[in-house]
Amino acid sequence: MYKEREIYQDIESHVFRKEFTIITGARQTGKTTILKQLFIKLKEKEQDVWFINFENQDILTKINESPENLFQFTSRPKNTLLETEQDEPIYILIDEIQYAKNPTNFLKYLYDTYSPNLKIVATGSSAFYIDEKFKDSLIGRKRIFNLRTLNFDEFLTFKNSAALIKELNIIRDRHEYLSIRHKELMQLFEEYITYGGYPAVVLSENNKEKILMLKEIKNSYIKKDILDSKVENTETFYKLMYILSSQTGSLLNKNKISKILNSHIKTIEKYIYVLQKSFHIDLLKPFYKNLSKEITKMPKTYFNDMGLRNILINNFSEIKLRTDKGELFENYVYIRLTELYEQENIRFWRTTDQNEVDFIILEPNSKIKAYEVKYNPKTIKYSKYNKFNQKYKNARLEFVSYLQTNNDKTTHIFKL
Repeated sequence: MYKEREIYQDIESHVFRKEFTIITGARQTGKTTILKQLFIKLKEKEQDVWFINFENQDILTKINESPENLFQFTSRPKNTLLETEQDEPIYILIDEIQYAKNPTNFLKYLYDTYSPNLKIVATGSSAFYIDEKFKDSLIGRKRIFNLRTLNFDEFLTFKNSAALIKELNIIRDRHEYLSIRHKELMQLFEEYITYGGYPAVVLSENNKEKILMLKEIKNSYIKKDILDSKVENTETFYKLMYILSSQTGSLLNKNKISKILNSHIKTIEKYIYVLQKSFHIDLLKPFYKNLSKEITKMPKTYFNDMGLRNILINNFSEIKLRTDKGELFENYVYIRLTELYEQENIRFWRTTDQNEVDFIILEPNSKIKAYEVKYNPKTIKYSKYNKFNQKYKNARLEFVSYLQTNNDKTTHIFKL
């Protein structure tokens, strides 16, 4: 049964705008499903709409010869360089646009020649290609939508527990509210941070099936990213993923990793870049005002899906039994913050003498909001943050905990 993603309405609204619509994201996040749903909606509106998959080699060979060959498989729009606008555009939905030899030139030619008589909606499984080939020549001609794995609200919908979203919103809005459904929410939340948000994984009937599906994503779909990105050493790539997954939230020391893997640092940098552009990891930049007294330029690493992170280290134990529960919880908080704030405005703070705050939010007017993440609020030593509070007197520092507490200084995860 089709379940609508939160981003869908924004994408559907943009379909009727002049600019081309590009949907990016990791493999298996549901881009093709959205494309097919758009096809159904446009058919219902009696629009002239076509669905093309660039994984079809016969189609791709023709496309790579000339963009004009696209219309061997679809209706042909009026050429606006020669003719007037037609009443309704032709809609062509393209799956896996990155397989085109030069997606930028392909889309630019079609836009400049046929828009507004032609509307392209395209998916691309890897931002590696989007970033490399979609040059500045497409500015003003496209809008990119990034489809992540399910967030926790979407997870509840996919688990047929949408009624709990209302409860979750009450918890978030009312700081003093004590939910009688807290235990129920926590059980689902533990499943979410253990197995992640890939739609097929969430819809799997049992935990054994979820793990098998995650293995398939790791061994087959990430393998496609590796092959498409021309990674030379698959074994080193997977070893790097394991190291990053076991060091979630830690400083990314590329020199150290290159020595561990006995691989050139340029190779490590390339593989990290591929992981970023395939939407598997994010690198969090440090926040500083005085570089000589604060942190080096090393970023921290977080995974965009915790199920993928857990399959890499092969750990699906109960949260309370895990030695890495703090890291796992911190990774979730990072994902949650990317829902609330622009990714570019999220940082971390750390000094050379090991003072640290997990997350810094850069707000308008140079204001700062800070979050420190703790699994157990009883482990918080408030004096440890005196240096940060003294240095940034106008910053608001909040402590986010996994376990519930009556402490006014601590915010439970569901209130974030």
